[in-house]
Amino acid sequence: MTAQLGEPDNLVLQARDVRFDWSAVPLHWIPGDPVATHLINVLHMLLPAGEEWFVRVFKEAVPLIEDDDLREDVLGFIGQEAMHASSHDAVLDHFMEQGLDVRPFVRQVEFLFESMLGDRGLTGDRRRAWLNERISLIAAIEHFTGVLGDWILNATALDEAGADPMMLDLLRWHGAEEVEHRHVAHELFMHLDGRYPARLRAMAETVTALVSLWQRGHRYLMAADPIVKGRIKGGVRHIRRTGRAGLTPEGRMVAASIRRYTRRDYSPLNEGSTEQALAYLATSPAAQAALR
Repeated sequence: MTAQLGEPDNLVLQARDVRFDWSAVPLHWIPGDPVATHLINVLHMLLPAGEEWFVRVFKEAVPLIEDDDLREDVLGFIGQEAMHASSHDAVLDHFMEQGLDVRPFVRQVEFLFESMLGDRGLTGDRRRAWLNERISLIAAIEHFTGVLGDWILNATALDEAGADPMMLDLLRWHGAEEVEHRHVAHELFMHLDGRYPARLRAMAETVTALVSLWQRGHRYLMAADPIVKGRIKGGVRHIRRTGRAGLTPEGRMVAASIRRYTRRDYSPLNEGSTEQALAYLATSPAAQAALR
């Protein structure tokens, strides 16, 4: 964890219209390590549907926000998350072109977010309660995206392993924006609900879902990979090796972040560094190209 001591004044969240060229990116973009590659690639299968869901839920919440600064942050968050979703969706197209058919698993993820967590046609107090429930889940998920964003910005082992620079730029651009807006979902939850038991329940549900999705997603990728051809069985147990090598987050790091989240005085601003995130965005090839 990189401690955040303060926030830049007058920070305005903005979507950056980034573009990536996947044509030269190999399927195993961490050379010689399909296991570590696909542990991170699970993100690409989860994020498009997940972040589109974030956008839908937050748009529903906007009319209820009574704080002008928070409303501005939420609108900036919506713009950034929409761009994240489309950028990771393009990676899935690249996987398909390389013979890795991710569609069956992605359809399951879409069902989760669109049907199980979607709009239930409720009205009145029940509609508001379901909205608050989903915002609490997004706040918990955004805790992890902020932690992972901080991790990827500091994951020098990936550079040393020769990871593809285009993929690293996507992950670090996205990670930097997650750090940049890491406070928004939590502040929205606190503004509209804020109950401590609801926050704990959402974290428990989020951890359970993410572990299951990562386990199943990694096993799927290892089995469907046209090069590996199922010779290596996937699963989150591999994080013991890849985490020690610095190629993925370590389980202990993630567990420690969960303990911090459960504190009553938790603040997402204590996770990561906005200064570091902005410094990366000032040098990211994709983010800088978006300015031209």
